Amino acid sequence: MKVILLKDVKAQGRKGDVINVSDGYANNFLFKNNLAVPANKTNVNINDQQKAAEAKLKAEQKAEAEELKKVLEATSVEIEVSLGSNGKAFGSVTNKEIEEALQKKGIGVDKKKIFVENPIKTEGKFVVVCKLYSGVNAKLNVIVKKQ
Repeated sequence: MKVILLKDVKAQGRKGDVINVSDGYANNFLFKNNLAVPANKTNVNINDQQKAAEAKLKAEQKAEAEELKKVLEATSVEIEVSLGSNGKAFGSVTNKEIEEALQKKGIGVDKKKIFVENPIKTEGKFVVVCKLYSGVNAKLNVIVKKQ
């Protein structure tokens, strides 16, 4: 019996896959637990429409991430920190501080997407990676100045 999975099923497939299973497994497990529906014309059409909508949404999100990448790579952020006598900061510049500096410029990037590879503890210019979408990474210039 051919069925369309509504959720990921271990050792069978992922959501939206059309798989062939035994009648007993389909009737006694998949249908009872709302994990699948029979693969008739109506359900196949609905599944195809959902897959097309998901693909369109992913394409839109990737396009938005590409636009944001262009903006971020053309932007530099200045952050002021208080430095000690040895030229090192009392702490380090965090992704939250970078997010706040970007928000002041009108650019919205979640702090979870900003990755500071090595702690920024001195004055100078640094490059920080922003992972905006799968396969879309932007390099942001961060300039640290003495307060």
